[in-house]
Amino acid sequence: MPRILATFRAVIGTAVIASLGLTGAAYAQKRGGTLVQLTSPEPPTLASYMNTSFAVPQVTGKIYDGLLEYDFSLKPQPSLAESFTVAPDGKSITFKLRHGVKFHDGSPFTSADVQFTFMDVLKKVHPRGIGALRELEAVETPDDYTAVFKLSNPAPYIVMALAGADAPIIPKHVFGTGDIRNHPNANKPIGTGPFKLVEWRKGEFIRLDRNPDYWRPGMPYLDRVVVRFIPDASTRTALLEKGEAHLAGYGTVPFAQAKRLAGNPNIEVTTKGYEMFSIIESITFNTKRKPFDNVKVRQAISYAIDRQFIVDNVYFGYAKAATGQISSNFAPAGFYTNQVKNYAVPDNLAIANKLLDEAGLPKKDNGIRFETTLDTTAAYGEYYQRSAEVVQQNLARIGIKVNIRSEDVATWLNRVFTQYDFDMTEVGLANLADPVLGAYRALHSVYIKQGAVFTNNSQWSTPRTDELMDAAARELDPAKRGALYKELQQLTAEAAPAAWYVETQFPTAYSKKFKNMITSPQGLQGSFYSTWLDQ
Repeated sequence: MPRILATFRAVIGTAVIASLGLTGAAYAQKRGGTLVQLTSPEPPTLASYMNTSFAVPQVTGKIYDGLLEYDFSLKPQPSLAESFTVAPDGKSITFKLRHGVKFHDGSPFTSADVQFTFMDVLKKVHPRGIGALRELEAVETPDDYTAVFKLSNPAPYIVMALAGADAPIIPKHVFGTGDIRNHPNANKPIGTGPFKLVEWRKGEFIRLDRNPDYWRPGMPYLDRVVVRFIPDASTRTALLEKGEAHLAGYGTVPFAQAKRLAGNPNIEVTTKGYEMFSIIESITFNTKRKPFDNVKVRQAISYAIDRQFIVDNVYFGYAKAATGQISSNFAPAGFYTNQVKNYAVPDNLAIANKLLDEAGLPKKDNGIRFETTLDTTAAYGEYYQRSAEVVQQNLARIGIKVNIRSEDVATWLNRVFTQYDFDMTEVGLANLADPVLGAYRALHSVYIKQGAVFTNNSQWSTPRTDELMDAAARELDPAKRGALYKELQQLTAEAAPAAWYVETQFPTAYSKKFKNMITSPQGLQGSFYSTWLDQ
């Protein structure tokens, strides 16, 4: 992706000062109004520093700021850091912090908060921090407004992971005492963002009010953001059509109804705002359980899944067939290849049946080879349940009886990522702005860590694939990086720790009365400081 390459070239190698001008310059905005956002499922927590479930930052992204934010070309923009400098050897990054910023409780933001956030919180408990920050050895604070990241090796991808939604800066004086994993302020977030938490009525809504002391002068424009949780998809769509709700995305708008909403003159439907996500949906296998410890079984299932049927009939075209854990959005950067084992072949079922026979799993008199369970959670959208049903039907054709077990988010997360108590499960992982940030957590052995959600729950790894990812993370030459990723994709497609089936292209629907709604590649996870109501 040239945009990423351009960014990397701008920050790697020689000392380069990223002179970052303030974004969101004022124009014809109006003050006031309440935005009603629909989010499904309800976030299980507001501790975005340790939970990456995509419903969480749809709320906390408006409460917490990060050091940086990003434009649609994925170029870093200022936020709590006004600029950054990368050392010539790539082993330190110096951030100059904004003066005069206050947390919601009135306390000043300083470099001590940056040091605490990264070293004591994100590096230890953030699911992606385990890998993304592993080269971060220390954060030095020579003064209140300078933070210096000291790295054990060059890690150019770090500057692509510093937005408030992913790396929220939290106050040391609040979170610095007590157990961060069970902190009493986990659901009482105190950030520096444009909106402050006022009330969370479980099962109904979260109310965020305007932060009158926000550091961007005159912003935010809205008085309030109310995030509502409506279980029924048809009701959510009806609320949007009636104008009683104004915004929904991430599958909260059913794919089947998105095209109809696009015909409503009062509603805009867009697929923008997901450029930093590139979500890959997969069936991941518990490779520590029989028969999924056998690569032939995993390959057979990969052959049997009809990806294009899912694209056409579950996602209604808002997706494309996937080939692996790295998104095709990285093709322009040279990080993606489709030259991998192809499971979408005409004789796929014959191959799948042959593999299962070779695995010692012949069909019995009733036509069934073995029975298994596919875990899912429909809370993220009905497309999860429907995809599971398609996979159930697909696998029945090769003699595998699949029982679908659908649970609430908290139970499913605990079963899949803490207890590892599953055979197969649906998992959607964002690729984010770099493979190091998004894809590694599904494939690298350092991410086999019970309790870390949305990580390597298949528990699969090899020394060679770990070696390839480690080398690519430190490689500054994009071409050499691309070659490493090509081999990685070929090896993982062959090993099939997961059956990757689609790259999701979510639709977001919003009322045209609201302006500046989707202003960044993080879309609904953005802070909405420049959103305004034209009333």
